Amino acid sequence: MPACLAACTSIAPAPPPAASDALWRVIERDCRPADRQPGCLLLDESARHRHVLVKDHHGAYQYLLMPLDKISGIESAALYQPGSPNYFAAAWQARRFTEQALGRPLPRRFASLALNSPHGRSQHQLHIHVDCLRGEVAEGVAAQLAGLDSQWRPLPTRLRDHAYQALYLPGEQLTANPLHLLEQRVGLAAMGEWSLLVAGAEDADRGPGFVLLATRVDPESGNEASAEELQDHACAALNGSAQALERER
Repeated sequence: MPACLAACTSIAPAPPPAASDALWRVIERDCRPADRQPGCLLLDESARHRHVLVKDHHGAYQYLLMPLDKISGIESAALYQPGSPNYFAAAWQARRFTEQALGRPLPRRFASLALNSPHGRSQHQLHIHVDCLRGEVAEGVAAQLAGLDSQWRPLPTRLRDHAYQALYLPGEQLTANPLHLLEQRVGLAAMGEWSLLVAGAEDADRGPGFVLLATRVDPESGNEASAEELQDHACAALNGSAQALERER
């Protein structure tokens, strides 16, 4: 049995919000191979991947990578079957669209992918947020990078006033599936209580890699397990806009 990373209290499942199938309707409307619409930027219908990319309406640089199949989210057992698609790897490749929207290079340490828990999302179709990392989060992660390795460890400092666990993955590309790494630690039954963010990293000694950041829902502290909170949909750290950063807070 995997050990819990936090107190193993019973947490009621999040109720589905109104219009929680809006993203699925976008897929059905814009991303069907026979009638693909311009809003569907990427369409991979291979048996191994089956995902799409669409522009999110929040922020100028945010995109959503979603399965072509109806998969509710991080809690879905289908994501953890042998041979299941590595949607985070596909989302990492799709960060080029954020870079194109920025009109400038997106440094690796500012590139991020977020998947929220059922408690911290409005849509019950799996969607990975592809966007910039908040500047202060990038600085905080860089400061802790030397102490991170292949084992999940609590970050000594809170991010956005919430507790996070962190793991370091070496490599230029996401060959490992971040979801599987978290599930191996907390167990499938608990995955619906967690949110996961993947950030690019550049270590002076280890070269390129990734930092995985996971947070668990905690009603007492108001943590809805929405790792998207670590992203900056205005990309203020790169655009140098204090006003834009303030709007994100």
